[in-house]
Amino acid sequence: MDEAERGILERVYTIPIDFKNIPKKQRARSAIKEVEHFIERHMKSDSVWIDNRINEIIWARGAENPPSRIKVKATKFEDGLVEVVPLEE
Repeated sequence: MDEAERGILERVYTIPIDFKNIPKKQRARSAIKEVEHFIERHMKSDSVWIDNRINEIIWARGAENPPSRIKVKATKFEDGLVEVVPLEE
């Protein structure tokens, strides 16, 4: 049985992260929330699990200067859980 028959959906997204009107010290925290909100909207699920590596990528340059976009792979399972991992290039 392949992934489509088991009800698994995989997609690759480049998530834009907007920092307008966000205080400098709260930008990385806001970026994590924005990744979660983007995945909830596009994968149509309330249950999102974000891998620790995404958190490390966003916080790597500090709280004030997170990346403006991030590439991720989102996998939705039969039970509605969406797992988000960084895209390995």
